[in-house]
Amino acid sequence: MTAKLSKISLPLKLTFLIFSMVLNCMGIVILQLSEAKITYEKLGFLESFKDLPIAFISLFAVNFISRTGAKKALISALVIVGICSCLLPFVEDFWFYKVWFAIIGTCFAVGKICVFGIIRNNVSDEKSLAKMMNSVEASFMVGIFVVNTGFGWLISSRYSDYWKFGFLSITALCAITIFLFSKLTISEAKKTENKSLIAELSVFAKPATIMFLAVVFFIVFVEQGFNSWLPSFYKNHLNVNSFFALQATSFLALFSYAGRTATANIIHRFSLSKYYILCISLIIAVLVIIVGIQYFDSMNSGIILFLFPVIGLFLSPLYPVINSKMIAQIDREKINLFTSLIVIFSSLGSSVSSIIMAILFGKQLLNYYPLYILLAVSVLFMVSLIYFRLAGKKL
Repeated sequence: MTAKLSKISLPLKLTFLIFSMVLNCMGIVILQLSEAKITYEKLGFLESFKDLPIAFISLFAVNFISRTGAKKALISALVIVGICSCLLPFVEDFWFYKVWFAIIGTCFAVGKICVFGIIRNNVSDEKSLAKMMNSVEASFMVGIFVVNTGFGWLISSRYSDYWKFGFLSITALCAITIFLFSKLTISEAKKTENKSLIAELSVFAKPATIMFLAVVFFIVFVEQGFNSWLPSFYKNHLNVNSFFALQATSFLALFSYAGRTATANIIHRFSLSKYYILCISLIIAVLVIIVGIQYFDSMNSGIILFLFPVIGLFLSPLYPVINSKMIAQIDREKINLFTSLIVIFSSLGSSVSSIIMAILFGKQLLNYYPLYILLAVSVLFMVSLIYFRLAGKKL
């Protein structure tokens, strides 16, 4: 990590913290609106209002970022998020949540491309990239912990009717982050000659790259099954109260933070591929234990409450490790466009996962939740093996 990058690490981490809070409040919104008699089918598609704009806007965001620069584009996104978070407590209609999440998703697409671009333009080798990306993305886990713990406290207190006013704290964080960025000078990627979008994307039409995007899709597919729906699973199937249900996600985030922080500190000692495979193997092992307890030792099903969060320790490093391995091979001039592809497939994975989860919950098939997650991780494992084999041949 360069000295210059270490100076901008705080605003980069705060940026991911903010976007984590606004994106991962979905679990809280689902929990609260389901109590207001809004069906799971509608709530499942609410996720699409967040994810589909992310997918749609990402390719167009590259041109916007190239014209304005990463710093100005990132500040613009944070300004909009701050304003939207300030407005949310004062609007009651369900349609506004759809608009709100669509705007947040659009801003996230811009923000993530900017953050990845800034990191890539300052770090070259893949292990240093993995270290920096795990460090920055660890703050994403902090955001999940903070938003679920903070809102969980509000919802379970006598001020529960005012839970939406917690979003004003996000507005304050946006203001602080914008101030920090305004004081920094950030190197921008060199502008290249304009080419058609198809010509630009054709550079990435390689088997290893396509399989990498499939891996990204399934990692987020699995993560989404935990982040937005675990509270509802805890409350409706394991019969815990709303506060403890939200703390399930908080502890998942806490373990995820530990996983990414530990990875950032030890990743130089290991092969990225072997480390990745070890993590995913441990996830499968924990899920097999959970499924075994649920179906063969239901008397001790309470242990599941504590086993699910442990998965975050091994799940959280997958996304930054696999991204850093691939991004290190991409030319700096093309990093924004490539990041947009990562954002698109991440958002599609999130949206598809949430729709399937909504069907699962809507049809009262909660008994199959751990089995469903295990199946998804198994598919991820197989796709990852194919990617590493193709990447190995390429290298």
